[in-house]
Amino acid sequence: MARLPLTFACGDYDRTRALAEDTVRPDGIDLTYLRLPVEETFFRMMRHQEFEVAELSLSSYVLSLRTDPSPFVALPVFTSRMFRHGSLYCHADAGITEPEDLRGKRIGTPEFQLTACVWMRGILADRHDVPVDSVSYFTGGQETPGRVEKAGVDLPDSLSVARIPEDRTLAAMLAEGEIDALCTPRVPSPFVAGDPRVRRVFPDVVVAEKEYYAATGIFPIMHVVVIRRDVYDRHPWVAQSLYKALLTARDLAYENLYDTSALRFMLPWLTPQLEEARALLGRDYWSYGVAGNREPLTTFLRYHHEQGLSERLWQPEELFAPESLEAAVI
Repeated sequence: MARLPLTFACGDYDRTRALAEDTVRPDGIDLTYLRLPVEETFFRMMRHQEFEVAELSLSSYVLSLRTDPSPFVALPVFTSRMFRHGSLYCHADAGITEPEDLRGKRIGTPEFQLTACVWMRGILADRHDVPVDSVSYFTGGQETPGRVEKAGVDLPDSLSVARIPEDRTLAAMLAEGEIDALCTPRVPSPFVAGDPRVRRVFPDVVVAEKEYYAATGIFPIMHVVVIRRDVYDRHPWVAQSLYKALLTARDLAYENLYDTSALRFMLPWLTPQLEEARALLGRDYWSYGVAGNREPLTTFLRYHHEQGLSERLWQPEELFAPESLEAAVI
């Protein structure tokens, strides 16, 4: 019997590499793995639904649920997780010495609906007394002019969100003090270049993120894996098949990361850092599924709704293919 050919667009990750290298094969599927930058994958998937399977921003996926039927079905596979306190930058002369000082400021963001920015706006509101409607937001290209929201958003009138001029970039505006702060998944070029006019809002990111985890138990989820609706409707079995394969690939990455015979990545203290992460977050710190991720999923969905991006408050189980939430018991 012929295997079902599917194309999977995803980043170049250790946790999915076994699928890219064909050392793990999903049952019944002939998978073509496309290594693409996340921005390209998300744009092409949200605008044109080009791939049968793809990594997708959690925020963009939740936005897609507003259509009936929704264009995608997700798996509880989290290809990207990241603490995002390090994603907040400010102008050195903006009068921002602590996160609370962001109230009343002008904050840039490449897109309002970016998952990283949904997380940070929620964290600032929950933990630093910076309500979402207490600042002015400016959207546009970070390094290149002209970026637009990949998924249309209809935000409440209580929020002040404006486009920057078409010939300007957020990175330049931050360096020149035209905006006070920038929330972005990618490090802005002035910071990379060591421009003294730009610094992080949280000076010691690691301390801030460890304190956040100790207080909340949340390791933020950024991306999920989605199956295009037409593929899922014709072949519902692919959800379980892909989920099993992605779990196996992740487990191999766990195992390989702790191989001390030679460093897999160019980090001198990789092994002790891994051991510290396990001690702080648990051995299955990059967990898949809903059961071990209810708190981060519930929190994100609340933020998404509170920020006017979802018309209703979704529950975690509603996001995912039912087949991926159950497993046979032997």
